Amino acid sequence: MLSSLRRRTALAAIATLAVLPVHAQDKNTLKVGVSVGNAEQVFEVVKKVAARDGLKIEVVVFNDYQLPNAALAAGDLDANAFQHQPFLDNQNKARGFDIVPVGLTITAPLGFYSRKLKSIDALPDGASVGIQNDPSNGNRALLLLQSAKLITLKPEAVKNNNATPLDVVSNPKKLKLVPLDAAQLPRSLDDLAIAAINNDYAEKAGLSLAKDAVIKESPQGPYANLIAVRRADKDKPWAKRLVAAYQSPEVKAFIETQFKGSLVPAF
Repeated sequence: MLSSLRRRTALAAIATLAVLPVHAQDKNTLKVGVSVGNAEQVFEVVKKVAARDGLKIEVVVFNDYQLPNAALAAGDLDANAFQHQPFLDNQNKARGFDIVPVGLTITAPLGFYSRKLKSIDALPDGASVGIQNDPSNGNRALLLLQSAKLITLKPEAVKNNNATPLDVVSNPKKLKLVPLDAAQLPRSLDDLAIAAINNDYAEKAGLSLAKDAVIKESPQGPYANLIAVRRADKDKPWAKRLVAAYQSPEVKAFIETQFKGSLVPAF
């Protein structure tokens, strides 16, 4: 009798699970890491869109690019949305993470800014030029300097997207390249002629790509940001729901209206 009751209870439980909506069997609260600045504004809209789908997003804000992937790998986050593919590739290789992209977000064109110059044509010989000290963004800054014809890089380094100051083969203005932490670059503008500053840090410092950058990337560049998760989670329904919320018409319209080209939807 007891065995029969247990069988009926088990069958009833299975039947109940079978008819539950997909979302009822899915995770409905996510912790998502973002970088300080405009990503916070975008995720306020993402949160509202996701809530309509029954998905609650808790945003965790970081002011250091080295922390969000470590937090994700450790299980303190479910996802993050702050980086482009070259940065993720480098972090996976250097730190042994197994983190993968699940959807694109925005492109944030990189700019060089100055508190002393109104035009890059006024850059003096021997000027100090700040670039990021992490490999992917440092490479990106050097490519932008090359596009402005201020330096020339080894072709192999350009091809492999891994240029460092050691790959500079021509520097006619004898510029002094100063690698610094990305978050420190805005605070160092008074000591530098120009500095490459990522969009989120630039916005926090009150700098506008359209108005203040003396060199800037094309919005159609290869550095689209992405939503990333641990590899084990890449096919989870909640990951797809998170991407769908971000890539919604409401979020796209907000980015285009709010940032007017300083951020560009990549989806």
